[in-house]
Amino acid sequence: MTLVAGIDSSTQSCKVVVVDAATGRAVREGRAPHPEGTEVDPEAWWAAARAAVADAGGLDDVEAVSVAGQQHGLVSLDSHGRVVRPALLWNDNRSAAAARDLVDELGAARWAHEAGTVPVASLTVAKLRWLRDAEPENAARTAAVALPHDYLTWRLRGYGPERPDLDALVTDRSEASGTGYWSGASGSYRLDLLEHAFGRTVRLPRVLGPHEIAGTTGAGIAGVPPGVVVGPGAGDNAGAALGLGAAEGDAVVSIGTSGTVFGVSGRPVADVSGTVAGFADATGLHLPLIATLNAARVISAAARMLGTDLDGVASLALDAEPGAGGLVLLPYLSGERTPNLPTASGSLLGITLENATAANIARAAVEGVLCGLAEGLDAVADQGLTVERVLLIGGGSANTAVRRLAPGILGAPVTIPAEGEYVATGAARQAAWALSGALPAWQRTSTREPAPAHAAKSVRRQYSSAAARLSYPRVPADAAARSLA
Repeated sequence: MTLVAGIDSSTQSCKVVVVDAATGRAVREGRAPHPEGTEVDPEAWWAAARAAVADAGGLDDVEAVSVAGQQHGLVSLDSHGRVVRPALLWNDNRSAAAARDLVDELGAARWAHEAGTVPVASLTVAKLRWLRDAEPENAARTAAVALPHDYLTWRLRGYGPERPDLDALVTDRSEASGTGYWSGASGSYRLDLLEHAFGRTVRLPRVLGPHEIAGTTGAGIAGVPPGVVVGPGAGDNAGAALGLGAAEGDAVVSIGTSGTVFGVSGRPVADVSGTVAGFADATGLHLPLIATLNAARVISAAARMLGTDLDGVASLALDAEPGAGGLVLLPYLSGERTPNLPTASGSLLGITLENATAANIARAAVEGVLCGLAEGLDAVADQGLTVERVLLIGGGSANTAVRRLAPGILGAPVTIPAEGEYVATGAARQAAWALSGALPAWQRTSTREPAPAHAAKSVRRQYSSAAARLSYPRVPADAAARSLA
């Protein structure tokens, strides 16, 4: 049996899965936590990756490995391969003003058409502008810029401060497309956009093809023998799509720390409104995507408010009527990326003596999360994506209320794949592809939720109306319910 491994370096932790390359069956797994915060020393990721490998029993019997990771994070390296400053993560909003400046300077249309994405705080290009203005000394020391998965791939191949070959940095098209200075349409870096943002160009990772071999593992890494094939890696969402076997016509809704909606498309997307990011996928196609900062954490916050746990929130929410008696939660508890409201806070609207119950608050929390993601699904569909199937994944998808309410609010029957580490599995599938030259077809089990309930139309309209009252950017109320008609 040929074994391959996938590494998922996410915001919260590092997961490692070792699978049978022929079937995708998981043989063993391991994990290790990451530090909290919106900036992290990349060396902490490297330490966590080695700890997760150890927890998985090592990779001595593995023939190929690949890394998928959280997108956008800014890893600044000096000319000696040393980390200049802690990496700014995707959810660090200090770069919000920098993103606005970049849009004001060049216009949203130019960014959308030339880089596929209009800058927001999460994109690497906005973080580079922030670094230039806020920390000029660190900016001056920066010789190369990488992303989290790029850095770990580099370290796995034996590079780092002790062997600082910056020309050995590599990435893949899905990660490059999340920087704001790589074009999915042309398949090349836009150094003019990088120079505009940062004031000069720096070394950037070479962009590998979907199954191009990045190299082999280096010597001296505990639990990892030298000479193991290393795949190109991917961004976390592209990794999940690969792990799920998502194809054109599929839309994936992920409810984790953040929420994402993305679909596989055969053509690049350029959304001038900035709502949909025109990312690339890990197979050579495209991955139009919206992301929210607030997803499962909103339901966790509701649990704290109500003095219960996640199962308690689900039970309470299902005891309430659709629309929570007129109560609406706009779930922008950590600011928001979609809509682009980095300094916003959440709002609980429509409270009366009659509807101020624990059940209605729980229902409003679940409906608020799903309505925000449903607006994202509409926005992706408006870019020409035909949605034939919705795949619901992420830790939040295990919540009974989320599963029951999702088909109605999302406006489509929902398929829930069996629980699994799909980002890490996607990285493992890519590793198998790099090893053999053929993309393996792995079968996945799933369950199907019933067709949407008619009552969800009014829930969407209620949510959109509440957002309009607070003048939040939103999908118009008539469009919001379009897929529910």
